[in-house]
Amino acid sequence: MLGCIGRMQQTNWGSAAASRLACSATKSRIDPHETQPKLTAADNSDASVIGRVARRLGTPVAVTKGGKARLFAQGAPLVFNGALDRIVGRPPPRTGDCVVLADGAERVIGWGLYNSVSMYRVRMMQLEEEARRERGLVLDLAALLAARMAAAVALRRALGLPSADTTVYRLINSEGDRLSGLVVDVLGDCVVVASSAAWVELHRPLGRLVWRPSVEMLREEGLEMRKREPDVEEAALAAADGPGDAIDARTADGDAMEETSSTPPAREAPVGVLEAGIHYAVQPTRGQKTGFYADQRPHRAEIRRLAAGARVLDLCCYSGGFALSAAVGGASTVTGVDSSAAALALARANAERNGVADRCQFVKADVAEFMRAAAPQAWDIVVLDPPKLAPSRKALPRASVKYRQLNARALRLVAPGGLLMTCSCSGAVTQAGLLLGFVQEAAAIAGRRVTLLRRGGAAADHPLDPACPEGEYLSNLLFRVM
Repeated sequence: MLGCIGRMQQTNWGSAAASRLACSATKSRIDPHETQPKLTAADNSDASVIGRVARRLGTPVAVTKGGKARLFAQGAPLVFNGALDRIVGRPPPRTGDCVVLADGAERVIGWGLYNSVSMYRVRMMQLEEEARRERGLVLDLAALLAARMAAAVALRRALGLPSADTTVYRLINSEGDRLSGLVVDVLGDCVVVASSAAWVELHRPLGRLVWRPSVEMLREEGLEMRKREPDVEEAALAAADGPGDAIDARTADGDAMEETSSTPPAREAPVGVLEAGIHYAVQPTRGQKTGFYADQRPHRAEIRRLAAGARVLDLCCYSGGFALSAAVGGASTVTGVDSSAAALALARANAERNGVADRCQFVKADVAEFMRAAAPQAWDIVVLDPPKLAPSRKALPRASVKYRQLNARALRLVAPGGLLMTCSCSGAVTQAGLLLGFVQEAAAIAGRRVTLLRRGGAAADHPLDPACPEGEYLSNLLFRVM
């Protein structure tokens, strides 16, 4: 996952970012107007809009195996290597190049961006039926980026983002905004770009930006990335966090992004943002993920509504999102627990910033150990938001044990009639609908009875393409506990 941080005027970000990315794309080596060798099989019909442009540009064609074409014609954006039969055209495409996707008879399905080594060989950008309405975007990455970003900006405005009391939100959500592999979060006047695709690395915008790629994910995309040595300040932060494999150390699975050796270390001061009128200081250059978990916005608002007079425990609290929401909502006491000293320093500062520090305490501990030692039934509301415990389906057996154990311990801490909000950000868990079963089993272990009050997922500014269910990752369940 790649991140770039850039300071921009928030009101102009959509057009500015589109312009910068467009500039980068047109200067890159896949300029759609560059002369390339002609093909003999780019398209079997002059009626194809993409086919006509592809013939003129000599764009290679990726031909699908029998029976696979329908899936992609219906909008599936990720073309696996096993779905391809052959590549037509010489020279063959390189990683980052535009290719046409066609069925076995070489009838055009659409076009996308190629990767010669990734399991995702083609990330679809435009279908033939869309090209008939959007002719100016055909095989033109710069124009397509600008159009998709403009559409994303319009959607967020329709959702009321940004607003006078909320300045942190997701602007681009990968396949959900028809830009597979690209995520953009807006944090006040700061923009964070996160990528899981080689094409974003190869066509990243020019300017004063800090890029923080995840070495592991980009190696899978075929890019050799070298980790840079941490600077003195970061080494001090790491030392403060201490050793060990604490359950809430979210860096373990790549949620915290690393900088490459080609990028000088950033020394950004924390960025100030607002969510529902609550002030947060976030660290986009060194924080977890992009610096803020905007996906949990509606669930933090729910805790705020429910917290009046309650004793609230926020497990894996990071910089205090749920804890602060509870305190601002009138909780009598709030306890936040996390293993990261740096995150807790932000949480304490955020509590001071919002005038609720007198009702908040933050504890540095592994959440599993904290729950083991804590007094039973001591909190009216418990929030459990652990890191990604199952980064893949292969990890599910081990992760399922952790989910049961953590939820059983959390349930023991809830007062009778109280609430447990429990989460999973593992796509493998959410897509299979496993979290509810884990909590039922945990309740049996803990000797508690639970009633499901509500199921939820990511906030509305994290749209999901129904043709790409792999994009669904967040489960958030609210239970009454007896």
